[in-house]
Amino acid sequence: MMSTLAANPADVAKFELVVGMEVHAQVLTNSKMFCRCATDYQGAPPNTRTCPTCLALPGALPVINRAAVEATIRTGLALNCTINQTAVFARKNYTYPDLPKGYQISQYELPLCEHGYLEIDLEDGSTKRVRIRRVHLEEDTGRSVHEGGYSYIDLNRAGVPLMEIVTEADIHSPEEAYAYLTRLRATLRALGVNSGDMEKGALRCEPNISVRTLDQKARGEYGVKVEVKNLNSFRSVRNSIAYEMERQIKVIGSGGVVEQVNMGWDEDKQRTVLQRGKEDAHDYRYFPEPDLPPLRVSREEVARIAATLPELPAARRNRYEQTWGVRRIEANILTSEAQVARFFEEVVAAYGENDGKPQRVATWMTGELFRLLYADGEGQDLRQIATIKIQPAHFAALLKLIDDKVINQNTGKKVLETMYVTGDAPHSIVEREGLAMVSDTSVIDEAIAAIFAENAAELARYRAGEEKLFGFFMGQVMRATKGKADPAAAKARLAELIQG
Repeated sequence: MMSTLAANPADVAKFELVVGMEVHAQVLTNSKMFCRCATDYQGAPPNTRTCPTCLALPGALPVINRAAVEATIRTGLALNCTINQTAVFARKNYTYPDLPKGYQISQYELPLCEHGYLEIDLEDGSTKRVRIRRVHLEEDTGRSVHEGGYSYIDLNRAGVPLMEIVTEADIHSPEEAYAYLTRLRATLRALGVNSGDMEKGALRCEPNISVRTLDQKARGEYGVKVEVKNLNSFRSVRNSIAYEMERQIKVIGSGGVVEQVNMGWDEDKQRTVLQRGKEDAHDYRYFPEPDLPPLRVSREEVARIAATLPELPAARRNRYEQTWGVRRIEANILTSEAQVARFFEEVVAAYGENDGKPQRVATWMTGELFRLLYADGEGQDLRQIATIKIQPAHFAALLKLIDDKVINQNTGKKVLETMYVTGDAPHSIVEREGLAMVSDTSVIDEAIAAIFAENAAELARYRAGEEKLFGFFMGQVMRATKGKADPAAAKARLAELIQG
């Protein structure tokens, strides 16, 4: 069931959408944030990844996970943040069934990272800088499981390290939100600090959405914001922002007042639904965690971590464009996942970096190879390229066979499909299946003569001036040669012989 909500376009034009994004990203560590319990809770029996610390038993004390701190600093550096020399953990107090302590250990006034930015690409080809207010470190909560009228608590996830990445209110369309999230996820994956698996809850998004009139904008004022909680797909983020924008405009247009609340997203009905009133910072009664000392980060430690940063997606994309001449649209796709970029670069290394060859590789990868990837199994996760049977060197060899006119483009696509299934080298497939291109003009002439004899009426019409039939005869030639004829040679011989 789809929502029928739609604001008047004339009313929409009177408002500006304003969105700030909160992203919770589980940190890829072996142990939890404040104890030694394992973080491999996915699929584990309930409450089997717990200990006195993450169960909040009396007398159990937290100890800071160094790896989680370093991962957060890496993230802050990649997002152009200032890394604070002192960070303080605080208690965020609220009561919820899956929060065993009755509070969450987080960071408030003194986070690890502040005042950064992430550049995104807009649909018109320009770029935009989305400011990052803060990146702080905290612990995840447990999970409530509802079955058969009963509710159960699974605390396996409680205490897993969690980064919260908060933007300023710089996003002004659902498309900008989508662009920000895709670039952020690609960055986190490239850093190796987060899996980006939204369907598993490893990356969760919460947009803060408001609208304001143009007069409010001129005065520097903002509308009342509504937070949509725990979205687990970029599609849901984009759709919920679009829906909530129109809902708020309709409320204001009818004389109502937008309330500051937390909303959920109903994927089936494609609409937001009220959850509860939205808390402010004072509602959480933040105060410094008494069992943890302030976290001191030296400049030398930051420099050491900075030296370990990999080439990030934006820099890699720019290199593909500027050094290899790859178009922006393909360069963005090829740098969206580290595994894809690695495969692409290995193909280019085997095929060549000059004469437009990298763009040719990019075209074939994002077109023909990704078509096979998308058709193979569920979803469109390009990371599965790391497990395909095709070797980068064989992919390059296929393109060389086409360049050398051993096979034509259409045959190349069929060979690629066989390579994808078997992992065989392209020349072996061509030889085994007799797919080499026919360039012998005598063979082509023989095929053309037979086609003319079988289609005498069409030949007469062509020679009488119906030149559009040339395409018909060209198709017959390719069919007669089972697609193996050199298209250029076949076209030239057909053009010569069809005149009579």
